[in-house]
Amino acid sequence: MQLKVFVTGGAGYVGSHCVRGLCDAGHEVTVYDNLSAGYRAAVDHRTTFVLGDLADRPRLDATLAEGKFDAAMHFAAHIDVNESVRDPLKYYRNNVGNTVSLLESLRDHGVKRMVFSSTCATYGVPDAVPITEDMSKNPINPYGRTKLAIEWALEDSAGAWGLGATALRYFNASGAAADGSIGEAHKPESHLIPLTLQVALGQREDIKIFGLDYPTPDGTCVRDYVHVEDLASVHRIAIESQEEGRFRFYNVGTGLGVSVKQLIEAVREVTGHDIPAEPAPRRAGDPPELYADPTKVMSELGWQPKYPDIRKTVETAWNWHRTHPNGYDAAE
Repeated sequence: MQLKVFVTGGAGYVGSHCVRGLCDAGHEVTVYDNLSAGYRAAVDHRTTFVLGDLADRPRLDATLAEGKFDAAMHFAAHIDVNESVRDPLKYYRNNVGNTVSLLESLRDHGVKRMVFSSTCATYGVPDAVPITEDMSKNPINPYGRTKLAIEWALEDSAGAWGLGATALRYFNASGAAADGSIGEAHKPESHLIPLTLQVALGQREDIKIFGLDYPTPDGTCVRDYVHVEDLASVHRIAIESQEEGRFRFYNVGTGLGVSVKQLIEAVREVTGHDIPAEPAPRRAGDPPELYADPTKVMSELGWQPKYPDIRKTVETAWNWHRTHPNGYDAAE
């Protein structure tokens, strides 16, 4: 079954890998992106690309009217947690306001399948790990609150006008395409793996470890690093299996926790470079441990991660960063 899929934010890190996965599976894809955080060079050549902003309702409506789409994937959102604390209204305007506008437009144009890029930040600081879907949702920052608000909107839309939607609450997206052609490029960069690889590339002197006294085996924060190609496969499975009028939600992670120290050591092994690591004070709001229990998504969607080993994930990221030390800049 070939689907015509409308993808917002398809020029971004996770979005571009998901778009490639859709194209590889034979689906017809239109990418809608304002390129404020994404890159035209990251967009698969098999797609139709529309330079557009979700705040531009006439352009959004015109694109949906012309495309006659079967389904949508929504990645277009601000994602910097610290920025969301400094400027919460920016996040509510875009992540909530513009997404509600998108939902209205999807409803008006008869698009009743959707996959939403959500986050484990909806849980806040969990009472226990691994995190299961039935645990309390208590986000501790505006970014997490905006994502949870849209999950509520999706669930209510399922009952009100028959939207079929899946919210994928993923953990730390990481890695790059296996062939090294697309990967992670943020400005400014805030994710641990690319920051650590920048040390290996000589682009920064050291990596900061924010907190050495957490109640974890080695005193540093523990996270679940899920490979971006594994995210692409679960998005594809979700959109292909989506039923109208049903809201679903899943944690997407490997189920394996990796500490900051373990991650840095994996980068040392993969790159062969010494990675100086300097202790720094804890950052406010950093939970000691966040990793998924992916049992539900594995059992219901039949999804299995191909990259459970952090070293394999780092290898793909290193392959991308060492061949694209300036990201997509040279290609733009």
